Amino acid sequence: MSVKNPEFDQYAGSYDEALGRGLSATGESREYFAERRVRWLGQCLSELAPSPRVDAILDYGCGTGSTVPLLRGIAPTSRVLGVDPSGESIEVARQTFATHGDFLELGEYRPSAGFCLAYCNGIFHHIIPEERLEAAQNVRNSLRPGGLFSFWENNPWNPGTRWVMSRIPFDRDAIPLSYREAKRLVWAAGFEILRVDFLFLFPKFLRPLRAIEQRLSRFPAGAQYQILCRRR
Repeated sequence: MSVKNPEFDQYAGSYDEALGRGLSATGESREYFAERRVRWLGQCLSELAPSPRVDAILDYGCGTGSTVPLLRGIAPTSRVLGVDPSGESIEVARQTFATHGDFLELGEYRPSAGFCLAYCNGIFHHIIPEERLEAAQNVRNSLRPGGLFSFWENNPWNPGTRWVMSRIPFDRDAIPLSYREAKRLVWAAGFEILRVDFLFLFPKFLRPLRAIEQRLSRFPAGAQYQILCRRR
């Protein structure tokens, strides 16, 4: 996987701070969004029948590793591996979250069909379009037959998303992909699509309206979307 911005290493020490400044416009912290994404994923898994066995999780594009403890919360006895193309970010992850999972630079990682769940958030808009299919195929090849992929991306149809991305240094030049593009991508990579959900429709000052967000999750309006799919 190549990232569009080859200088991601320079943000390893300040990634969370830069992301937090961009997200501050929503009134929420990056932790709020991360926790809500993983909680939503856990709910989606609980609604599947039969219930999937989760004992090995891949965080593809883990950055500095802050989501790994949250993923462990889905299945506390599971093994979690975070991979990322930024060696500096992997070093930060190892120093900070070593007790929650293992971390590996993407150039050293070899897919081996050993995972039952893969998670990826906001990574594919940093991959140049010509290399996105190969990256999605790497995720597929990391999963056991029938393994699940939780693919999260920013929704370019949401004007708030584009505004927030413009405030984040490493997102300004990224190339977002719509959920329709993402559906075609994961299908071409060998996945069966189970559901598509849109989250984060209301900023903090409209928090009372969040009570109806779940009922609106199938409409392409939220700031981010998840495609939950299964390896064919």
